[in-house]
This record gives sequence, C-alpha cells and structure tokens, in this order.
Amino acid sequence: MPDPSQSQPHSALGSLFIIAAVVAIGAGAFAYTAGWLSPGRLTPTKLVGALAPPDGPALGHRRNHAKGICFTGMFEANGNGTALSRATAFVAGQYPVVGRFNLGTPDPNATDATVRVRGIGVQISTPDGETWRMAMIDPPIFPVATPQAFYELLEASKSKDPEVIKTFAAAHPEFAAFGKWATTAPWTASYAEVAFNSLNAFIFMDGTGAEHAVRWSLMPQAQVTPISGTDLEKLGPNHLEDDIMDRVSKGPQSWTMVLTEAAPSDPTSDPTKAWPSERRTVQAGTLVVQKIEAEADGPCRDINFDPTILPDGIKVSDDPFPAARSAAYAKSYDLRTSEASYYPRTAGSTKP
Repeated sequence: MPDPSQSQPHSALGSLFIIAAVVAIGAGAFAYTAGWLSPGRLTPTKLVGALAPPDGPALGHRRNHAKGICFTGMFEANGNGTALSRATAFVAGQYPVVGRFNLGTPDPNATDATVRVRGIGVQISTPDGETWRMAMIDPPIFPVATPQAFYELLEASKSKDPEVIKTFAAAHPEFAAFGKWATTAPWTASYAEVAFNSLNAFIFMDGTGAEHAVRWSLMPQAQVTPISGTDLEKLGPNHLEDDIMDRVSKGPQSWTMVLTEAAPSDPTSDPTKAWPSERRTVQAGTLVVQKIEAEADGPCRDINFDPTILPDGIKVSDDPFPAARSAAYAKSYDLRTSEASYYPRTAGSTKP
C-alpha cells in the first residue's frame, strides 16, 4: 500500500470525485424537480437535463437507471402489515407484481462493474383496483439532505476544477456518510443478493385512522456473498442480468418486505439520516420473483415507477423527494415515449 503521508491528500480528493460520479449517475432516481418552486430555480427539464451524460441521453431510454430487466411475480402478504396500514396489499393474500431490476446509470449498455448503485422498481396491484408503485435503491442513506443540494451536487460533479467538489463537500457534511458507503461497502454478484431501501419516509394509516411514519426495505432471502468490484468486472459486462435470469429459471427468488416505524423524534424529511436500528420493524410479506423478461418487449418497459402512486392507507410525508422524483420521472417518461422510434425493440415486436 502507498505511504499514507504521501498519498492521503491526493486520495481524499480522488475519493470525492469517485463519490460524486457515483451520485451523478446512480442516485438520480431521487432527483429533484417541483413546479411549485419559484421560476429560475429547479424545473423537471432542468434537472433531467443535468442527469444526461456529456454526449447526450440515450434516446428512447429512461434518463437514469437506463439499464434494466423486467420481472413478474407475486407479493405474498402475511397480514402483519395491517398493524401499520389499511392498504389492501398488506391484507394476507397474494397480489400480482410487475417490476424491474436496474442499474443507476443513463447508459443502457453500461458494464455492471462500473455502476455502484442498483435499484428495483415494483408495482403491486390489488383486486380493488389499487396500485402501489415504488422505486428503491441499495444505499442505506441518501447523499444529501435537500433536493436543492442534490442539484448542486450534480452540477459540482461535472466540474473539472477539483476545488468545486471539495467546496460542495465542505458545505454539505452529510455527504460523507454516503461517500463512505460508496467507497467501502462490498459488492455482490447478483440482484438476488441485494437489499433495496425506500430511503424516503411515507405515512401509513391503519384501520383506526392512526398515522405511522414508515420506511421499508426488501431484504434478500438468498445467501449474500460479498465480492470486490474487480471480481465483479471479471464476470462480464452483463453478469447481473444473466445471473438473475439463470437463478429464476431454476426457481423463484424472494425478498422479505420489512417495514420500519419511526419514533416521534426521528426525522422524516431527511433521507440522509438513518433511523436507529432498535426501531419497531414489521415483516409484512415476501416479494417473489417468478419470471424474468428482457426489457425490450417486457411488461416493465412502459411503466413509470412513480413513488407517489400509492394505495389508500399510504401517503407521502414531509419528505420532499417523492414529489420531486414524481416530476422527474414524468419528464423522463414523456421524453422516452416521444423517442420510441429510437428504442431497440426486438424483431417482430408489435409495440411502437
């Protein structure tokens, strides 16, 4: 290893650039836009534009998390979730799911090992016509505390001046925790081994009308085997999709949905702050992935996994990011559907 006394300043600066790159391409799922802000600040067009790589977006694709693969399956609710929410999806039973595993990158052809953030989009449908959509990622915390700070981070990460990102990091000390995760957390070689987190808080209303602030995670039931980024690279550019297709062809893959209820003192508007581990948790059921399909003509291709599409019994909290993400997703959806002719459908496809 290099002598720390000689390499520390350079390494620290290098780490900031690495972390900024991770955020710029990976955390855009939590991008900010809001029409209710004053003119001249952030808009859907401005923010989605900031997510584009230097050579422009991949036309016809999602503006971020562009590389992905569809799945279908079931959410098997065990009934425990009804203690926190009256949503039908928590009543004991099985409910159809359409979803998408994805990588946090605007490049649909990115090599797996070059993308630090992984995501999952899930849509649960219930017989009463309700729909619950969610978009989750694997970091345990978000890099910055406010939507405005996120936009500033995107802009800072583009600068070639090393002082710009250093100044940003100094002004946003909460960024350090995400940076530690991005540079030290182990990788896995399978989507089946990833824990996905909502990060944002939502308000669950139970059958009595009582409200509970909740975040949730999907915890893998597959055995988790940590590997290095270097070892992942050796497995090939599209290993994650190949692996999940192979695993599911041999048997369903499952994740336990764990609901975490906040205490009155826990922040609900700041996704950079994790809640204490001793908070009440409820295992509400199991996401079971039964079939994998290529995105080109798959059932997830045209779904906008807007996190504000919620069933009765769940609503947004004072966390500003869900509404912000909703606006960004809508803009991305409008753009990619208007560019449908650029999207590489499979031969013989009947879809536009």
